[in-house]
Amino acid sequence: MLYQAYQLQSDLTSPLRMFAEQASLLFGASKAGLSSPPALSPLAAQSGGKLSAAFEVLARLRLTHERPAYNLASVEVAGQSVAITEHKVCELPFGTLLHFKKAMVNPGPRVLLAAPLSGHFATLLRETARTLLADHDVYITDWHNARDVSLSQGDFGLDDYTGYLIRFLEVLGPDSHMIAVCQPCVAALAATAIMAEDGNPAQPRSLTLMAGPVDCRINPTGVNVLANSKPIEWFEKNLISHVPWPHKGMMRRVYPGFLQLTAFLSMNMERHKKSFADLYRHARDGEFDKAQIIRTFYDEYLAVNDLPAAFYLQTVSKVFQTYDLPRDELTWRGRRVNLKAIRRTALLTVEGERDDICAVGQTVAAQDLCSSIRPYMKSHHLQAGVGHYGVFSGRKWNQQIYPRVRDVIHGSE
Repeated sequence: MLYQAYQLQSDLTSPLRMFAEQASLLFGASKAGLSSPPALSPLAAQSGGKLSAAFEVLARLRLTHERPAYNLASVEVAGQSVAITEHKVCELPFGTLLHFKKAMVNPGPRVLLAAPLSGHFATLLRETARTLLADHDVYITDWHNARDVSLSQGDFGLDDYTGYLIRFLEVLGPDSHMIAVCQPCVAALAATAIMAEDGNPAQPRSLTLMAGPVDCRINPTGVNVLANSKPIEWFEKNLISHVPWPHKGMMRRVYPGFLQLTAFLSMNMERHKKSFADLYRHARDGEFDKAQIIRTFYDEYLAVNDLPAAFYLQTVSKVFQTYDLPRDELTWRGRRVNLKAIRRTALLTVEGERDDICAVGQTVAAQDLCSSIRPYMKSHHLQAGVGHYGVFSGRKWNQQIYPRVRDVIHGSE
């Protein structure tokens, strides 16, 4: 009933949001001195900036459920602008292997960017991909919204995520590399171990794990405490809903993206309130560039992606509650995941000093777990002064973290 109530509320408030959006444009045009029927009274015209800003904030207080555009049309390579086109290389029911193809003969080492499936779309890694494209041939796991996947396609769990990574790496072929950001670090390790044990020629030459929950027993964060505050049955009973009509995935069991986002918002509510107050002020005062930064962030942040129930519950249970991977008890389709089988893959782990989602120590734990990798093929980078998102976006990602990632990839070629 929870999802149905949300859908009803969304449907009922949709006309108000549409009105606010049009009113924002109308009063904005008045402030700019543009003609915009109907004619406004002098008082309304004089107040155009305030009214436009207020209506814009009201219109933006909403969630969307479609993936935003990546907007990666070009990248600068050696001082030259190179065109980029998106190609769907392998399309599966719950995710697509998307290729950002550069218009050049030698695009660089092939890299699979494993995006989290955690309530947002893979476009959350847009800046990560943009930076990588300068020196690499980049592919990304473009996860679909589970509410748009028909029941006839079956379920999708943690094993399936790992299987998708294996399939995508096989499509890329030998001598490729993989970068996992946050949540998929466990699945990326599992996929690499399975492929290594099988002697799969497509096993990655290097694996970079960025701010991922490899061993959540270390320095537990608020997220870890929350995951252990209730038994898994509580999560299933209270957080799992059926997709309502009229969506394509009607009756599929999901962890709704709006619930995930609500949890994230509640952790930093004052910061988000301040951001929308800043948006109002910047829009009112005509500070377009400052307002646009906030708009861009929330266009992404408020685009939510429903998770398949099986994937969500298995992740909470196996990664955050029973710690299957570091306890050497994680299985994949009945097989034990043996991290000691990884020998040929170089390993880089990256953590952020101020990460309050995946604390320092949780990702570097992979270094000891992958005990068969030779020491000279292992490296770790702890970035000072960044939180979770600063590990894969922002100035320090571009200037300090990315060069380490690039060096590991190119050094493994």
